[in-house]
Amino acid sequence: MKDLRAAHIAATADIDPRATIGTGTLVWDLAQVRENARLGERCVIGRGAYIGPGVVLGDHCKVQNHALVYEPTRLGEGVFIGPAAVLTNDLFPRAVTPAGELKRAEDWDAVGVVVEAGASVGARAVCIAPVRIGRWAMIAAGAVVTRDVPDFSLVAGVPARRIGWVGRAGVPLEETGAHTYRCPRTGEAYVEHGDVLEPAGG
Repeated sequence: MKDLRAAHIAATADIDPRATIGTGTLVWDLAQVRENARLGERCVIGRGAYIGPGVVLGDHCKVQNHALVYEPTRLGEGVFIGPAAVLTNDLFPRAVTPAGELKRAEDWDAVGVVVEAGASVGARAVCIAPVRIGRWAMIAAGAVVTRDVPDFSLVAGVPARRIGWVGRAGVPLEETGAHTYRCPRTGEAYVEHGDVLEPAGG
């Protein structure tokens, strides 16, 4: 574990000594960070949040109150995980084996959620592993994500479906022409190629 004097760890937080906590990271009351988890610099882990064994967070991530991030999730830089969101790791969950025995860690294969840089997962959304959330995508509150989400997508519903595009500022883009969009907040232009959106000019 890195020098915790360089981070703020609440007295009631449960941090495994094998976890790595980046400089300037804040871990609030009753949060749990399990063994071998790696948190980047200047992250915020909210009250009651859970970070599973071996989970990796990039720099500047926010995991809000009571969110559950199960192993082997990987979060890129600047990812937002909303309050009470759940990132799962078992596609076919059972408590027991077919023989009725309590399942052990070696009885199942954990599958993960990957959330790319800048993406946001809204409050109480559920991401059913294995899925990839693309760069700067926005998952609406309460959505249930069952398939990969392209970069810059705005998805909502159960199951989640793309309902629009968002830019880096997180607000829906305005259509400016055939397959072209503009962010009303930053003025940044985007171009759509089929099911792919990218900033104009690459």
